[in-house]
Amino acid sequence: MKALVLEDYNAFVYKDVPQPEYEPDEVLVQVKACGICGSDVHGMDGSSGRRIPPLIMGHEASGEIVEVGSEVKNWSIGDRVTFDSTIYKLEDWYTRKGLYNLSEGRIVLGVSPGEYRRHGAFAEYIAVPHHVLYKIPEKVSFTQAAMVEPVAVALHAVGLTPISVNDSAVVVGAGMIGSFIVQALRTAGCGKIIVVDLELERLELAKKLGADFGVRADGNVLDNIKELTHNRGADVAFEAVGIDSTVQTAIGSVRRGGTVTLVGNLAPNVNLPLQKVVTQQLRLQGSCAICGEYPAALEMIERGEINVDAILSAEVPLADGAEWFQRLYNKEKGLVKVILTP
Repeated sequence: MKALVLEDYNAFVYKDVPQPEYEPDEVLVQVKACGICGSDVHGMDGSSGRRIPPLIMGHEASGEIVEVGSEVKNWSIGDRVTFDSTIYKLEDWYTRKGLYNLSEGRIVLGVSPGEYRRHGAFAEYIAVPHHVLYKIPEKVSFTQAAMVEPVAVALHAVGLTPISVNDSAVVVGAGMIGSFIVQALRTAGCGKIIVVDLELERLELAKKLGADFGVRADGNVLDNIKELTHNRGADVAFEAVGIDSTVQTAIGSVRRGGTVTLVGNLAPNVNLPLQKVVTQQLRLQGSCAICGEYPAALEMIERGEINVDAILSAEVPLADGAEWFQRLYNKEKGLVKVILTP
């Protein structure tokens, strides 16, 4: 089969590779669409440390089942499916408590951090366990289904956060995840949603998707947020970038007793304003991946409550993937989500 392989950092090769073998509890999926995630772009140059070559990346995907293992039940050849980006064991202690995103044996598709390597979906075929599969609704396309994973990430973050009707919220980072968080907050009943980003185009898109205000990430950002929130700060904030400056912005944007949910994780370490967090009784929490939000994400896309088409920038052949990775890496204006099709 053909695959887009990260042979070395910053070096992709579109080449023939062996078709993946599947276990008795797995299915073989013919990939129809796979999105380039921001984590893939940062993994391309080695900066994340989680994409050690050689590797087939890609974890935001959809496709059609073409073969099933002997132990697979309730799935058939021809089923249109998407799948969780996390491969987890069903007998893990965390999984039994409903926290499979925290399981000790958790493996992420298209990732190779050193302790494991699991090839992903920038290929014609991928093998995945049947317990991570989700059927695509009839009205949802393969392309839309390839964006379900980041929608589910956003829903997980919002679901973890204590939100009351009409609460004010700040979203730091108006990329793909931030755009979906905005939409999830609107459906959760938030009153005033404020988005912070450097790029005006992304702020405008966020407002089209439900944000009330877009604030340019400059020296006055915290003053602007306070002016919009009765000089108190927002009730909740979501950080969707993962670097020191944006984490500081998220923490600085909430009122006393507010909650900050950290979703982005580009940097391994950031500074913590400890005295501010303690004396203002702030709640800081991480939000890791997904934990059962796929069905809700698919249904919300089907109903039109989450608009994934608005963030789709391009749908191109997998063979051209290296070029589009580079364009995303160069932060080309107007590019948010690129879908590769084998």
